[in-house]
Amino acid sequence: MVALSQDVIRSLASFKGGDDPVVSVYLDVDGRRFVRPRDYELHLEALLRKAAEEGNGNAPTEDLRRIESHVKGGLDRHRTRGIAMFSCVPGGLWSVVELPVAVRNQVMVNATPHIRQLEAVLDNNERFGVLLADRQRARMFVFELGELVDKSELFDLLPRHEDDRGDWDKDHVRDHTAVAALHHLKRAAEVAFSVFQDQDFDHLIVGAPDEIANEVERLLHSYLKERLAGRINVPVNASDAVICEAALEVEFRVEREKEARVVARLRDAVGSGNGGVAGLAPVLAAIVERRVDTLVVSDGYEAPGWRCHACGHVAVRGPACPVCPSSTMVKVDDVVEEAVEEALGQSCKVEVVVGDADLDVLGCIGALLRF
Repeated sequence: MVALSQDVIRSLASFKGGDDPVVSVYLDVDGRRFVRPRDYELHLEALLRKAAEEGNGNAPTEDLRRIESHVKGGLDRHRTRGIAMFSCVPGGLWSVVELPVAVRNQVMVNATPHIRQLEAVLDNNERFGVLLADRQRARMFVFELGELVDKSELFDLLPRHEDDRGDWDKDHVRDHTAVAALHHLKRAAEVAFSVFQDQDFDHLIVGAPDEIANEVERLLHSYLKERLAGRINVPVNASDAVICEAALEVEFRVEREKEARVVARLRDAVGSGNGGVAGLAPVLAAIVERRVDTLVVSDGYEAPGWRCHACGHVAVRGPACPVCPSSTMVKVDDVVEEAVEEALGQSCKVEVVVGDADLDVLGCIGALLRF
């Protein structure tokens, strides 16, 4: 098993089975929906049966058996809600990625691993930090893919005034308490920056009483101020689950806003005729010409097309390859997946967009161009 990362996705995208097919299976094993293993095993059997039937007697049975054996051998579902498996026995490929988020059940048999769901999971679940603070306590959390991966605690006992020795003493203690509280918030900001240096999260969310929230944010390092994503209204002693749920709501909003900005850039570029293209055929042409900086695609968008295994050319129409006249392109069920893999192989950014009507109007796929 491997942990999901951009390097893992790029490594899978670079694998070419050639004449040997690659089987890619995504399986939802979320214990909240599938209490018993047999509940999700039935879905797996249906997926593998589909792959065998579509193979018309040429299905990669060894790969299908290996995937079935792995799942039925038992899964640790304490942290796993989805699983992605990639197998090509002749090519030496066997990769299992266990995910703490659910996936859409899917099976694909192709010349390359089907990695778009992994890209969508990573794109829609960035690493984020949460800093909770009051005048005496601070807690710093880092979440990745909806899971807690790091936690730090800080407690500073403030001075107390327990006698009644006159107004001067009361004012003195009050001032001293205010100084100590400020020192505590500074330390909380330092802890947040130290965790950032170790964990390198994408966004920071702050939770603090209204009277000190602005001060907490003011004391943050400039790198953290750049990553401020919003505030949550939870007490510093809230449970990890409550904190995660509140933070995920902010992250969902931040991700949708980021996607909307990318789509707006694409729409403007296409509208001006400068720096962007939209629609499947123009996007595939730009990928072939290696002009793409950012590929933008609607989550779940699929379309048939063609690919040349000799030169990697992808197109809406075939079978003649315009680059290799002597080669014949192969029909593929989902040329959008081929486009994503090719873009990743060219070190392009890939933005998988969830439910954006403006991108749907543009044809569900577009590209911001390098030139």
